[in-house]
Amino acid sequence: MTKYNPPALESSWEQVLTAEWQKDYMQSLMSFLENEKSQGKEILPPENLWFNALNSTPLNKVKVVILGQDPYPTPGHAHGLCFSVQPDVKPIPKSLINIYKELESDLGIKKENGNLQGWADQGVLLLNSVLTVESGNANAHQGKGWEQFTDKIISTVNDLDRSIVFVLWGAYAQKKGVVIDESKHLVIRSAHPSPLAAYRGFWDSKPFSRVNGYLKENGLSEIDW
Repeated sequence: MTKYNPPALESSWEQVLTAEWQKDYMQSLMSFLENEKSQGKEILPPENLWFNALNSTPLNKVKVVILGQDPYPTPGHAHGLCFSVQPDVKPIPKSLINIYKELESDLGIKKENGNLQGWADQGVLLLNSVLTVESGNANAHQGKGWEQFTDKIISTVNDLDRSIVFVLWGAYAQKKGVVIDESKHLVIRSAHPSPLAAYRGFWDSKPFSRVNGYLKENGLSEIDW
């Protein structure tokens, strides 16, 4: 069996995640992805962006975690940050449109495109549970091992000796976040922003002002959303 080596990760993440590559689940996951590529299937996002969330937001800079599910399956959309798309993508995905509507209602901020790299650069870890997907085939890489890897990321952030804000939109994210120690961290829960669910409690949940209020209380700089 081919042995897969760890990718180049930002140094603070590399220290805590490199050992994961020696585990059977990760070797099996990498083998699966290599096999998919050998069959000519397009994997999204491009391989150099699979770990963009980690490389954009070093562990020692994380202030907020937003959990997503898996990447957009449309070529040119996903770039390794949950809910985010490349700056030139039109129309903006519907869930992100709703996130922006809530942002405008909450803080009066209007966004011009769907790229959230600026959030990641400020310490918002935009983490999908599953980091890859087959082009045109949503959820195709669920249950292949990514969930175990991202559980490790969440538990690593949870174990930090400082307070973090976790934003859990929808049942999937909330289930994945059950390990979070709420005596130490703030957990913001609401319905998912998708058009099918937003009416169940996403609207007027004011996550952005709540995040900033908590950061300010804890002597941290607020996010410029």
